[in-house]
Amino acid sequence: MTDIDEIRRKRMQQMQQQAAQQPSEAESQEHMRREMETQKKQAMMQLLTPEARARLANIRLTKPEFVDQIELQLIQLAQAGRVQSKISDDQLKELLRKLIGQKREIKISRSY
Repeated sequence: MTDIDEIRRKRMQQMQQQAAQQPSEAESQEHMRREMETQKKQAMMQLLTPEARARLANIRLTKPEFVDQIELQLIQLAQAGRVQSKISDDQLKELLRKLIGQKREIKISRSY
């Protein structure tokens, strides 16, 4: 084995050891995402009543992106000091109505 081959082999071993010791970028991103989810769940436990949390869980089944937006808005309201007590189910319904806005109603009429 030549000196160059020996150097390459040693360098390859070093790189493999470093890769084994350091978590990959994907793993660290996944860890960050899980941590953020945990913090968001804790915030929702403090901000919402059990009924309101159940309503959001039901809505999440059909519109997960919408619920994520609502949760972020609720957290921002709490951080700004605009939430004085836990948000009830009725208050959440009213908030959802405001956020959804007016829906267009489509009526189909058939003529025979």
